[in-house]
Amino acid sequence: MNLVNYKEEAQNLDKDDDLKSYREKFFFPTTEADHCIYLVGNSLGLQPKNVRDFINIELEDWAKYGVEGHFHARHPWYSYHELLMETGAELVGAGKGEVVHMNGLTANLHFLMVSFYRPREFRFKILCEGKAFPSDQYALESQVKFHGHEPEDAIIELYPREGEHTLREEDIELAIEEYKDELALVFMGGVNYYTGQLFDMKRIAAKCHECGITVGFDLAHAAGNVPLNLHEWGVDFAAWCTYKYLNSGPGSISGIFIHEKHSKSPELPRFAGWWGHNKKERFKMEPGFDPIPGAEGWQLSNAPVLAMAPHLASLEIFKEVGMAKLRAKSLKLTAFLEKLVKAVSAENGAKLEIITPSEPENRGCQLSLLTHGYGKELFDYLQTNGVFADWREPNVIRIAAVPLYNSYMDCYHFANLLNEALKKY
Repeated sequence: MNLVNYKEEAQNLDKDDDLKSYREKFFFPTTEADHCIYLVGNSLGLQPKNVRDFINIELEDWAKYGVEGHFHARHPWYSYHELLMETGAELVGAGKGEVVHMNGLTANLHFLMVSFYRPREFRFKILCEGKAFPSDQYALESQVKFHGHEPEDAIIELYPREGEHTLREEDIELAIEEYKDELALVFMGGVNYYTGQLFDMKRIAAKCHECGITVGFDLAHAAGNVPLNLHEWGVDFAAWCTYKYLNSGPGSISGIFIHEKHSKSPELPRFAGWWGHNKKERFKMEPGFDPIPGAEGWQLSNAPVLAMAPHLASLEIFKEVGMAKLRAKSLKLTAFLEKLVKAVSAENGAKLEIITPSEPENRGCQLSLLTHGYGKELFDYLQTNGVFADWREPNVIRIAAVPLYNSYMDCYHFANLLNEALKKY
């Protein structure tokens, strides 16, 4: 297969890319190959080069001030989490006070379900997408068991129609309508981790509220990847990690969103901790929890500053670029990658099937490739030759061209190696 024309196209697209300079703001892993094609930002984003400076500030101030760094550090630790709130809210389309960062993603989902999964005698079921990320599955299973129900009775999983790979939006709405008298919660991933399908969260939220059902989303694969407008969509709650598209380090801090209609309700049940208590009264150390209005009232422990510093560094980049520009490039970059994969597949007897939706509005950066007739040796060949991608059993390769640091030439080089691998195996 002659990929020369595609190479010229990639070079021209890179030349005209307004965001190409941001590639230089990230570290790329070293490989035994003479290049690194990093297409796995949907699993772990690259390290921004400014992270070291942000962490060193806190290490230096810890050394200089000790405990007094809570108030005298350059970024006082007492209020450190507040540095993340404004830009964090902008990223997910939240209003003032609706976002805070704390804990890890699955821990936050459990804490949020204390407030938002309130099963009653006849309305105790949870509707979710089938093949959700395992951690979400385990969280839902343990939540319904905690409330005295069995997962097979309380969890309704939606799967695509026979012969299809993704859910139809109308089928989601039909399921909500069908089970509306039994559902206590609808909980889904904003972007499905396996197929890369972006769900219409606005439409789902509207249908849930029409039926009197609480709705929440796991945005691990959506935050920093696709435009979000959680406040306007009326989403009740959401949580996300920051180590994928938000480039904030392995296992880093999680963000939560709680709509203001809930976040300013002190009577809403929650598990409390002292960092969510009235700031003016916090150090009186008295009994009786008085929650801070807004999402801050769900905090438990004081800010993990060294985990938050990388996220603050990354948010600086996101604030500078903006999601509108990132989405514009993402649409072009993913479309180019899709075109290349289809061309390579056609050249090799259509052995690859992209199971991610073809409509740009129904996906983000990720493309999931179903490898008909191939085992993991195909993926291993790519990996040996400098490609960072992701293998999901039994035969799916996930790739994501991230607009902040991936180039069109990355897509071309990947396609070239994919073509070699298909011919070899």
